[in-house]
Amino acid sequence: MNTVVIQNVPIAELPAAWQAKLHGTSDTTVTVRIDQEQGKAEQRFHDLSNNPMVGMWADREDMEDVAAYVRKLREPRYLPDGSRNEG
Repeated sequence: MNTVVIQNVPIAELPAAWQAKLHGTSDTTVTVRIDQEQGKAEQRFHDLSNNPMVGMWADREDMEDVAAYVRKLREPRYLPDGSRNEG
């Protein structure tokens, strides 16, 4: 993201619409920050529906219950209360 910061800008030098929103005298100075907006969410994320990696493990019987599979993977490292198994 690109950002431009301009400090000590007199209100009188701002566009009229901006001046109308600010309360101050013409010699009051402000800091102007302009951030580049991100595009729409659709533009930031790629469409994965045609990606060959999506669903590559869909036929694995040992992963039918994903939560149970992950619990089994974590079991040696974590105790039932969620603390780390140091032993």
